[in-house]
Amino acid sequence: MMCDPPDLPFLQAMDPSKDVGTRLYRSRFLMLALFVCYSMSSAFQWIEYAIISNLVSHYYGVSEFTVSWTSMVYMIFYIPLIVPANWLLEKKGLRFAVLIGSFGTCLGSWIKCGSLNPGGWAVTMIGQSVVAASQVFILGIPSQLAGVWFSANEVSRACAVGVFGNQLGIALGFVLPPIIVPSTKDKDAIEKGLSILFYTIAAITSIIFFAILFLFKEKPPLPPSRAQAAILNNDSRSGYWTSIANLCKNLKYMLLLVTYGINVGVFYAISTYLNQMVLAYYPGAEASAGWMGLTIVISGMFGSVACGILLDKTHKFKETTLAVYILSLIGMVAFALCLRFGNMWSLFVVSALLGFFMTGYLPLGFEFAAELTYPEAEATSSGLLNASAQIFGIIFTAGSGALLEQYGDKESNISLCVSLVIGSIITGFIKSDLRRFRASQMPSVPSQCDKLNPC
Repeated sequence: MMCDPPDLPFLQAMDPSKDVGTRLYRSRFLMLALFVCYSMSSAFQWIEYAIISNLVSHYYGVSEFTVSWTSMVYMIFYIPLIVPANWLLEKKGLRFAVLIGSFGTCLGSWIKCGSLNPGGWAVTMIGQSVVAASQVFILGIPSQLAGVWFSANEVSRACAVGVFGNQLGIALGFVLPPIIVPSTKDKDAIEKGLSILFYTIAAITSIIFFAILFLFKEKPPLPPSRAQAAILNNDSRSGYWTSIANLCKNLKYMLLLVTYGINVGVFYAISTYLNQMVLAYYPGAEASAGWMGLTIVISGMFGSVACGILLDKTHKFKETTLAVYILSLIGMVAFALCLRFGNMWSLFVVSALLGFFMTGYLPLGFEFAAELTYPEAEATSSGLLNASAQIFGIIFTAGSGALLEQYGDKESNISLCVSLVIGSIITGFIKSDLRRFRASQMPSVPSQCDKLNPC
């Protein structure tokens, strides 16, 4: 297998006394694969109740709005926990954060297995809350993992694949619960389906936790890129609280913080209420709603990878971000119109369009933030982006849910479209400042691959 020629380090003009080489290791793909599986197992549980909200509501005897809290609890826990979670990541490292998060995901999955009776709603929420709290150790990791393990020419694609795991989990969360849990009024049949669903997820999260425990590593022996080597050589990365202060003073990043939150918040709202909106026009179409959610997320996976490749090739972060944002708005308008005036097939087509750009935007935000804020820790910048997404997610999910319940999907979707218009305008004012890319382009002295330890 060919590898990028490892660059010999490093910016000796910065500190000639330190000479740390760069090298790529094949184990980087294992680290990324483990993270993808871990992220997938958590994201699946975010949407597993909401996509069958009518069945869950009937089984536990609660309202469908109450069921939507299984989705919103992910957002609610993230906001107060992201700062201590990022502090732990900064102090204890990548491996510690991933271990804690995967253990919590596994534990919460097993707790939900104890909720298999019509009076078990409280246990359901406890288990879902544990899983939700654990996802603070997931959403900010992709850009950090990519920077620590992958070269400058791979980092955007690696980040996109890391986000891909989250999207894959959501996709499976849309499509599998309606297949496993039958659409019926028979509570015994619903309980049997939920039992299969809960115990399968608990088993899978257990396997993932033990795989991470024994196989996941903190970092490679040598850094993968000159930008990463600069951080190691020059101690240029600030302490956690200093980094937070620096980010808050970075106007370009703060604008991105708002626009990212709006885009992802709209996606959260659409995902949470997709079942209710589709069933309003197509009664009994729970499975179709699930497949539609799958279409949104699968197309978003292709969008993420396509955007990652485009960024690695062109480094046009501002232009790509703005174009994808505007196309997300167009997709949202088309979705709202087809929901009311189209048919099921046209709705699937526009769902694919919406998903390609809206979920494809996720890694764009991470990578643009990493460029604007280098050399601050990627986990810190992406963690705050996700906190913004959770805040807007709560606002949009609660607000659009109230509009949906009181007025219908028209008013709910108009409010989401207007939000995307505002986000597109703000994105246009973000100035491109590719700090990380410039650092990776600084001259270095070429070296030979280590024959005993090939890349």
